[in-house]
Amino acid sequence: MQSIKLLTLFSHILFTLTLGWYLITNLQWYSYKLERVLFKHKKVQWHIFYFVVPLFAYYMMFHFEMGLYFWVYFYLGLLPALYLWQKKIDKKLVYTPRVKRFFLFLALAVIFQDILCLVSQRCQLDGVFLPLVAAVGASYLFEKFLFLSFKKEAQKKLHSMKDLRIIAITASYGKTSIKNFLYQILSAQFATYMTPRSVNTLGGLVRDVNEELPLRTQIYIAEAGARARGDIDEIARFLNEDYAIVGSIGAQHIEYFKTLQNIRDTKMEILNSNKLKKAFVHESANVKPNEKVTLYGNNISNIEATLEGLHFDLTIDGKEESFQAPLLGAFHAINLTAAIMIARELGLEIPQIKKALLGLKQVEHRLQKIEAGGKLIIDDSFNGNFEGMRASYELVRQFPGRKILITPGIIESDEASNSKLAHIMDSIFDTVIITGSTNAEVLYREIKKAKKLLLKDKSRMEETLSQHTASGDLILFSNDAPTFI
Repeated sequence: MQSIKLLTLFSHILFTLTLGWYLITNLQWYSYKLERVLFKHKKVQWHIFYFVVPLFAYYMMFHFEMGLYFWVYFYLGLLPALYLWQKKIDKKLVYTPRVKRFFLFLALAVIFQDILCLVSQRCQLDGVFLPLVAAVGASYLFEKFLFLSFKKEAQKKLHSMKDLRIIAITASYGKTSIKNFLYQILSAQFATYMTPRSVNTLGGLVRDVNEELPLRTQIYIAEAGARARGDIDEIARFLNEDYAIVGSIGAQHIEYFKTLQNIRDTKMEILNSNKLKKAFVHESANVKPNEKVTLYGNNISNIEATLEGLHFDLTIDGKEESFQAPLLGAFHAINLTAAIMIARELGLEIPQIKKALLGLKQVEHRLQKIEAGGKLIIDDSFNGNFEGMRASYELVRQFPGRKILITPGIIESDEASNSKLAHIMDSIFDTVIITGSTNAEVLYREIKKAKKLLLKDKSRMEETLSQHTASGDLILFSNDAPTFI
């Protein structure tokens, strides 16, 4: 009897930690915003299969006294299913200090509850929901306290760097490319540092400043992203940047902001810096220029984009100048213009800038050209907006051979945009491989001429490509949204 009690105790703790693992995985995907996990999740069926049904079954076990059947389901059904699920998802849980602390809070909560039950002998080991709520609550409070401390430390560090000039970049799309191009241009003249990868939240920036920003830095280039009004305002007031760039604005993340005007208003929060000297704002923001705000976009002309590179003319300093760069994609003319204007503002001469552009390296996974096995592969998997995706399709239109597209469509956008993009796909590509089910219906409906394949499991990508591509083909990877969206 004692051994059965101990086994039940162990199983109860393991079951609670299993549900906690599923919960924290989803929270990490959605920046630890519980409301996004509950109301913005694209795979609601996962919540039902891996959380709601197990939780319901667990409590029903006590009501109908079917403990043995539940534990058979848990060990032989749920655990193997979750194991296979995590093998298939492409964005696995990263065991950061925050995640480890969550598991510590959860373990302490469930063990404390079980000890009370065993000692008092007045309750069954039926508490799963309460330990989860307690762990989430304790984690949020502790992380909030920790964050405020880290933020204060980061602000102190920024304030101490007297020669530091900060450039903040925001946009619906293109901000990572602008950041990388600007970094390459300025690095020859200044001790320059940029945020790594796509770090663009307040929490990510605070950590980057504390842990990575070198004290000798003269120019700090930072991205600012948003999922709600006020997100960029918080970043601007934290960084107190000297210069700002607002890149192209479109309907990306429209489901969070509801209207395009809300997106514009949120991006313009980047101007809320107390130290702002100059901001370069793309014309899509629909704002008026003033002594601090300079518009760009309509000063670009004669764009020529080929599979060999990019050429365009730009009116700057009252004179038309020609620029070229070994980059793929016509839309990069907009991104480069922002970088050029900031570089000019910081004192670089036009010949210096032109020379720097000739040596630019393509940002990884953004129209990155690769040749393998006789096939030309264009990796544009980090480009997920309508304008950028359309430009990449037009770029490969000129390719004389067979063209294969691999895409989930536009994620976090509207059906109309995907429908419009599908018509462009149909006019260019011979085969379209659709990854994921989010936009499968609209893409299947609108693509008439091209061969269509639905790839639900991206682990079969290599097998699919070997079956449907051959030497001499061009393969374009267009947007690579993680499995959970």
